[in-house]
Amino acid sequence: QVQFMESGGTMVQPGGSLTLSCAASESLFEMIGWYRQAPGEQRQLVAWITDEDFVNSVDVVKGRFTLTRDRAKKTVYLQMNNLKRDDTAVYYCNLIPPQPKSWGQGTQVTVSS
Repeated sequence: QVQFMESGGTMVQPGGSLTLSCAASESLFEMIGWYRQAPGEQRQLVAWITDEDFVNSVDVVKGRFTLTRDRAKKTVYLQMNNLKRDDTAVYYCNLIPPQPKSWGQGTQVTVSS
């Protein structure tokens, strides 16, 4: 079972930018998604990259979040721009659909002044 490890989360001011990393334990050619879970809410998919490296995202982050994949490093990156307070959450990566045993610890992103 593939395992994921997320990193790069920190506190950032509104309007700032941040790049998260998702390292996989094995080479992946499937669709990979970034999910997030805010306090008191369910974990939700926010952006994904297909096996052909097409990128898409949900409306609330569209135009602000994008993904890239480095196959040699087995890593998927989430570039987040113009961050808003509502982007505060723990961010995770996983396959689509997510595999329960593949979840990592996540990485905390806090958007605050």
